[in-house]
Amino acid sequence: MALITRPPKNLGFLLLIVALLGGSLLPIQSRINGALSTKLGDPVTASTISFCMGLVALSLLAVMLPKARRAVVGIPRVLKRGEFPWWYLLAGVVGTFTVASQSVVVPALGVALFTVALVTGQSIGSLVIDRIGFGPGGPRRISATRLIGALLTVGGVLWAVSPRLELANHLGQIVLPVVCTLIVGVLLGFQSAAVGVQANAYGSALAATFMNFLVGTLILGLVLALRWSANGMPQSFPSSWWYYSGGLLGCIFVGVAAFLVRRLGVLVTGLSMICGQLLGSLLLDLLVPTAGTVLSPATVAGTVLTMLAAAIAALPSRSAPAEARRTV
Repeated sequence: MALITRPPKNLGFLLLIVALLGGSLLPIQSRINGALSTKLGDPVTASTISFCMGLVALSLLAVMLPKARRAVVGIPRVLKRGEFPWWYLLAGVVGTFTVASQSVVVPALGVALFTVALVTGQSIGSLVIDRIGFGPGGPRRISATRLIGALLTVGGVLWAVSPRLELANHLGQIVLPVVCTLIVGVLLGFQSAAVGVQANAYGSALAATFMNFLVGTLILGLVLALRWSANGMPQSFPSSWWYYSGGLLGCIFVGVAAFLVRRLGVLVTGLSMICGQLLGSLLLDLLVPTAGTVLSPATVAGTVLTMLAAAIAALPSRSAPAEARRTV
């Protein structure tokens, strides 16, 4: 796998800003998909709609942009040559888990708690993925700063969800959604790495994002067909356009990650987008709270601790080999 070189300082700063803005889209998508799920009373239908809208948007872009169109048309040739393991295509399945968790968990926990749990899993997942070497930058060892950052992240999420633990009548009401979200967050680390590798192989981040949404849409379409055959379709669909914009935000999020991971590495890309997610989720729950939102001082403090933990984990280790540092 090709090594990732550190970008020039000014360009690196701009890339970090892009990562922050891209990360801030995920909480908005979470709120939209959660609202659509509540409106329909069916998280599977809401998830499928989100993926379909994202796939339509990516298909239109591929038609309009010649370079992206050539990359998408060339995907079968790349797959036939076996330039990456076939199971990297399962990144699209991770996307279905993410969207489904948004549809189910956000209405119950609120965006802030959902995002803190999600980014905790992302921090841990990014460490593991970088260590194993799934990403385009190859393997990186787990340094002391990364391990401390991951442990502090776990402490941050526990602090952030502590008010909800006190309010829950049954422990399972909060623990199960949080644990499921943590697992999805870990899988997001694999998704970023796999989509980044595919972007290298296809020569286009848009083509990699397209494949991610195509696989996810096919999986969700099969599940939806089985569900509708058993329970029938929802009686009505919301008329407001914004209910259907979650898929567009999702494809921008995945596309930004695919673009940045080749330049910044899995860990730095993930942690930078995590900071954007945390800031965006806090602002959403502060300005447009939902009925299930719990935004207390502990939630804010836990979120801040999680952001600090992400920054600590991103610090380079002095003992790390110089070649490894150039891969970030």
